[in-house]
Amino acid sequence: MLVALIALLIFGTVLLLFMGLRSAAPQPSVLATLGARMDALRRDSDIMEEEGDLSIPFSERILLPAMMGMTRFATSLMPSSMMANVERQLVIAGSPMTISTFATMWVGCVGTFVVLGGFILIAGGSFGIQQIGMTGAVVALGFWAPTMWLKSKVKARQKLVLKALPDALDLVTTSVEAGLGLDAALARVADKTAGPLSVELSQALREIAMGRLRRDALTDMGERTGVEDLISFIMAVVQAEQLGVGIAQVLRIQSEQMRTRRRQRAEKAAHEAPIKMMFPLVFFIFPAFLVVILGPGMIRIVETLG
Repeated sequence: MLVALIALLIFGTVLLLFMGLRSAAPQPSVLATLGARMDALRRDSDIMEEEGDLSIPFSERILLPAMMGMTRFATSLMPSSMMANVERQLVIAGSPMTISTFATMWVGCVGTFVVLGGFILIAGGSFGIQQIGMTGAVVALGFWAPTMWLKSKVKARQKLVLKALPDALDLVTTSVEAGLGLDAALARVADKTAGPLSVELSQALREIAMGRLRRDALTDMGERTGVEDLISFIMAVVQAEQLGVGIAQVLRIQSEQMRTRRRQRAEKAAHEAPIKMMFPLVFFIFPAFLVVILGPGMIRIVETLG
């Protein structure tokens, strides 16, 4: 009985081992099925890629790459100094777009105005001096329009920084005299105010918190804004830090100077106002007065003589 049981166990073990090895060995039918499934998945992925490419709009598939290629070609033709100047102005303007986006807009604007100039030249019917001059003026306007727009953005942002600077310095001076450190006072100004100056202060404080030297962070902030008053204030703070002068006294002097400069700018604008008002008075208001005052008399004179 024991011998039969042992023989039965040996037979079952061998049978199970044989069946396991047989199931582990890949069969030709299984390999063929796996290959067919792989081919089907590959075909489905190719179809999905083609459908995905076709689902992208025509402007993103064709027009945008063509425009980017034209932009790279145009930027390669432009002088490096000109591109560096444009990039610096974009930084001063608050980085409204990247240099590649601005170049794309530039190329598109120039192309549009060139087409418009050609249309004006063809619509004139003749290639006279007047048509050629108008075409050249339109093309020049298309070339300079993006630059003028960028300069207007730079001036507007610098004006906002210059307007907020005296009040910000007063708050920094008050905070430092109350016992805060310079970084904490600048952080308070960045939290309590809004505008480009607050954004630049926040960026400089983040750089300082990441381990950058204060003078380097503040100097870069002055270069990013391009405002002379802010640059002079930063230079005074850096020199006071290097020479060991009390920062509160330096801030007090700088704050008084900023208020004096603001008053001088207001007086200058007030003195320039009459001269600036002369042109609209001469070209728009005085002719209307003459028409209103002399119009009835001229009508009566014409009726009498007629």
